[in-house]
Amino acid sequence: MHYKGSCHCGQIAFEVEGELTQAIECNCSICTRKAALMWFVPKNKFRLLTPEAHISTYTFGQHRIQHRFCPTCGIHPFGEGIDPAGNHMVAINVRCLENIELAALPVKHFDGRAL
Repeated sequence: MHYKGSCHCGQIAFEVEGELTQAIECNCSICTRKAALMWFVPKNKFRLLTPEAHISTYTFGQHRIQHRFCPTCGIHPFGEGIDPAGNHMVAINVRCLENIELAALPVKHFDGRAL
């Protein structure tokens, strides 16, 4: 399926291809505060529609994930990183996708505090 997403003000817009069958809720310090529901896709399934210059980046801890956010509205629509197998991945914040029925989406819990 093809999805479109953005931050709240629209300064960051993107498209993503894939089957959204579940979201992941992580209990790490940043995901808890953002209330993000994440969907991980290979980077080649993600297309940024706006200039990279419109995006700010935050990293912390082991700096494995680039938490990408809008400097205007503050929304975190996605993050980027490398999975344990060495694949470049994008973690889409499902709450930033258009026309998603969140109540119908199964949510898997991930213990990010344990890392």
